[in-house]
Amino acid sequence: MKRKQWMDATVPIKSGMISWPNNPIVSVSVFKSIKNGGSSNVSLLTLGSHTGTHVDAPRHFLDGAASVDDMPAELMMGKVRVIEIKDPVAIDVQELKAKKIRSGQKVFFRTRNSKASWWQNGFAEDFVFLTLAAAEYLVSRRVSMVGIDSLSVGGYGQPEGKAVHKAMLSSGIWIVEGLDLTRARPGRYDILCFPLKIHEGDAAPARVLLRALKS
Repeated sequence: MKRKQWMDATVPIKSGMISWPNNPIVSVSVFKSIKNGGSSNVSLLTLGSHTGTHVDAPRHFLDGAASVDDMPAELMMGKVRVIEIKDPVAIDVQELKAKKIRSGQKVFFRTRNSKASWWQNGFAEDFVFLTLAAAEYLVSRRVSMVGIDSLSVGGYGQPEGKAVHKAMLSSGIWIVEGLDLTRARPGRYDILCFPLKIHEGDAAPARVLLRALKS
């Protein structure tokens, strides 16, 4: 089976980038520089654990649950399925049922969020998200990982937003948010997903790479 080149599905971290409202503002500044007489170049990073492309651990909404440094190695690699979502508002059960999602799969959802290059603009409240019914359906299908091309699987200002997270995280589904799936067509991919190993972290920025598999 011929394999293609790796595709970077990670949003770059930079000063002033989009962040969830009321989360830390992202800043990347010069702490020390050779240009200014320093012995080396060193940057100072200020950011929240849910910055850009990141992994949500169960501890994000379940106190005392598994933290990001507990993420199983087998989830960081293997196969993932990218699924195109047509609904411009939300990911619902009816559309998911037509996709024939199998038990144990890792699934990433490509929505209109990627087409809008969400990370290059200001925070948009109307991004595509998962409904609670859709989250519960994914739990019933026993998927192992769910990813989305927005900063959250739950909608902004939606009463079910917290419940969407808790339904999946409490069932052992790890969540990847903030993906750039612009170039990822629907299909099967190899995946590498490595969050920073933050001790007892609720989440961590991650580098996510995809490599398409020939059908």
